[in-house]
Amino acid sequence: MTWQPEIEELRQREKLAYEMGGKESVERHRSRGKLTVRERIHRLFDENTFHETGAIAGKATYENGEITDFTPANFLLGTGRINNRKVVVGADDFTVRGGAADGAIMEKQIYSEKMAHELQLPLVRLVDGTGGGGSVKFLDTAGHTYVPVNPAWDYVVKNMGVVPVVGACLGSVAGLGAARVTASHFSVMVEETTQLFVAGPQIVNFGVGQNLTKEDLGGVQVHRSSGAIDNIVKTEDEAFEHIRKFLSYLPNSVYQLPPVIESVDDRNRKEEQLISVIPKNRRRPYKIRPIMDMIFDQDSVFEMGRYYGGGTMTGFARLDGHPVGFMANDPFVGGGGLTVESCEKIERFVDLCETFHLPIVNFVDQPGLSIGLESEKRGTIRKGVRAIAAIYQATVPMIEIIIRRSFGVGGAGMSNGHGLNLRYAWPSGDWGSLPVEGGIQVAYRRELEASDNPQALLEELAGRMESVRSPLRTAEAFGIEEIIDPRDTRPLLCEWVDDAYALLPQHLGPSKHTMRP
Repeated sequence: MTWQPEIEELRQREKLAYEMGGKESVERHRSRGKLTVRERIHRLFDENTFHETGAIAGKATYENGEITDFTPANFLLGTGRINNRKVVVGADDFTVRGGAADGAIMEKQIYSEKMAHELQLPLVRLVDGTGGGGSVKFLDTAGHTYVPVNPAWDYVVKNMGVVPVVGACLGSVAGLGAARVTASHFSVMVEETTQLFVAGPQIVNFGVGQNLTKEDLGGVQVHRSSGAIDNIVKTEDEAFEHIRKFLSYLPNSVYQLPPVIESVDDRNRKEEQLISVIPKNRRRPYKIRPIMDMIFDQDSVFEMGRYYGGGTMTGFARLDGHPVGFMANDPFVGGGGLTVESCEKIERFVDLCETFHLPIVNFVDQPGLSIGLESEKRGTIRKGVRAIAAIYQATVPMIEIIIRRSFGVGGAGMSNGHGLNLRYAWPSGDWGSLPVEGGIQVAYRRELEASDNPQALLEELAGRMESVRSPLRTAEAFGIEEIIDPRDTRPLLCEWVDDAYALLPQHLGPSKHTMRP
C-alpha cells in the first residue's frame, strides 16, 4: 500500500493549474501580444530554477467527493534564480478573472511579500490586473460591503527598507495593482500592451466626465515622464532584461554588501576625449551620457527614470567591478538645473543608494535651483531642500566630480560641505553664489545705470572677473581641494571605490528611515 493515488491526484490538479484560465482565455491573452504568466516566469528566471509555492490553490467543484471542475488562483508565487541568485516572484494571471482579487486567493499575494521579507530575498512583482477588490458584483455574493484594506501592505512597506523590490507593469493595471507596481525600488512598463492608472477609463468617464481610452489615460505617453514608472521598454523580454540588470547591482538585502564582479576593463584606462568634452564656451551644452560611458566600466551604465526630472541623470554603474550609484546633470534639459521633478528624483535615488549601501558618484554641472514665477508657484525651494537633506543624511561614501558649474543653494547642496567633502574638479569648473555674467548686472547695477557707456563698463567688469573666476584661483585658497586632468577621473574613482567598499561593512543593516517609493 502506497500513497501513489494521492500523488497522481496531486499531479492531475497541478496539470489543471498549468492550464491557467483555459485554452480560450489563454489564446485571447496571447492575441493581445502578451505572454502568459508562466511564460513570463520562465523567461525571467534562469532555466529550470523556478520552484512554485501553492500551485494547486484555487476554486474547485466537487460531485460525490470527486473534483469536477477547477479554476486556479490568478496569482502565482515562488522562487527562482536570476544570474544564479535566488529571487521571490509574485505574478498575476490575467487569464483568470482579469487578475482581479475576486478571482484570487489573497493569502498567496500576502505570502509572497512575507517570503521575500523573512528569507531576505529580492522580490519581483509581475503585475497584470487590478489586484484589488474586483467587480461590484462581488457584493451580491458577500451580502455586505467592507472597509478597504490593502493586503500585506505592512510587508510592502517593510520590504522597501530591507530587500530590493521590482514592479513590472505588464497589462492594464489599475488601483491596487498600480500601487503594487509603484511601491517598488524600480518599475518598468511595456509600450503598446500596458497601461497604468488609479482607476480605469470607464470609471473615469463616469465619475469625472473625461472621455478617454485606456491608452489616453495611462499609456506610456502619459507615464514616460510622469514619475510613476522608472523605465519604458518595447517588449516584455526587454522588461525582464531591465529587471535582471537592476538586480545585478544590488545585494539580496540590506544585511549584505552589493555584489562585486571581476572586471575586464582596465581600472587605469584614460579616455583622451575627456580633455576636450566640455566646451570652452560656457553657454554651449554637451552630451553627458558618453562621459559616463568613458569613465565607468564598459557596458555597465544602467539609467533609471530618464524622462522624469530629465535635467538630472541617475542610475547604476560599476567601477572595477564594484556597483555604485551615480548622478549627473544634463545641460541639454533645462541647463541641468534643479526642478521640482529633478529634486524628487535625487531624493528618491539617494535614499535608494543609502538603503542598499551603494557608494554614490555625483557629477556636478549644477546651475542651481530653477527660477521664475512658475518655479516659485510649484514650491521648488522646498523640493530642493528635501533633495539636499537626502544628500546630507546619506551615510554611504559619496564623491563629487565638479565638471563645470556649481552655483547657489543647489550647487552647494550636491555634497555635504561640512563633512570630509571628498571631491575633485575639472579645469572647466565654474562656481560661486551666482554666475558672473548675471551677477555683474546685479552687483554693479547702480554703476552701470550711472555710466555714460554701460556696455563698455560691463565688458570691462566682465574681463576683470574672468581671471578671478579661474578654478586655479580657488585652488590657491584651498577652496577646492584638487583640480584634476579629466582623463585621470576613472583611475582616481577606481582607487576611491576600493576605500569606499572597505568602509561599507560598518553601514550594513536597515537605514535610519525606511525607503519610500
